[in-house]
Amino acid sequence: MSLDRQESAAGGRLSQLLDSPVFGMAPWIAMSVIVGPGRYEWAVGISLAIAVAIVIAGHLRHRGTSFKILEISDVVFFAVMVIIGIFASPGAHRWLETYAGEISNIALLVIALGSMAIRQPFTLQYAREQVPREIWNEPAFLRTNYRITGVWGAAFGVAAIAGAYGDLVLHNANNLWTGWIIQIAAIIVALQFTSWYPEVVRARVRRERNLPGPPEPPVSAMLIPLAGYLTPVGIAVLAFDAGPAWLGVGLIVVGLLLVKSLSRATSAEADVGG
Repeated sequence: MSLDRQESAAGGRLSQLLDSPVFGMAPWIAMSVIVGPGRYEWAVGISLAIAVAIVIAGHLRHRGTSFKILEISDVVFFAVMVIIGIFASPGAHRWLETYAGEISNIALLVIALGSMAIRQPFTLQYAREQVPREIWNEPAFLRTNYRITGVWGAAFGVAAIAGAYGDLVLHNANNLWTGWIIQIAAIIVALQFTSWYPEVVRARVRRERNLPGPPEPPVSAMLIPLAGYLTPVGIAVLAFDAGPAWLGVGLIVVGLLLVKSLSRATSAEADVGG
């Protein structure tokens, strides 16, 4: 591949990322991962900076288009969290440090459900920038965005439940499982579904219309990163003594074997489809 084509491909991938709902959810992902005791100011400050940068970048790239529901919600929510943190009493500040993660996860769940309730799932505005206008009202296109938005809402709902369990039941906001492993796993699932499911829908539509194109990507393709996540989780279990040694070793081995098995299945599906 020539340098020009490589640069063009890289630019295309960057453009696709910037027009993805994943880009709009970056502040929430940052908040979910960073927040914890002693890290409230860092978490909300970084998340607000990311949110503002995303709005500015989107406005510069798509002049004349309306602001996106998710991006405006990002700025408003994190600006309010920063202001509350500045004026909160010491007791309220400690409460925020403990529960800010759950609050942000629940907020995104509400945004996801609310956007679907008004028939404007928040991924729809991003998706419309990547397809011709004549596709905007097609049932398959609309269903795809409802489902992707729903998956993101579910992912942050799981993250909220995990964090609340760690805080309220285990009384340990830094618990490796509830504060990190489960929440990151939920985000990985949503990220993979966002990438995988539209390709599935496109392949099905092409097949129904007898049009040429790549085959439907198998479920194994979506699961490979999640399987790969098991290996670093196993390493973390061993490094931080977050469970018995056999569990850490087992997760490492299972992760490696699953990645190998799923990769073979994906390659076999691609060969059959080709």
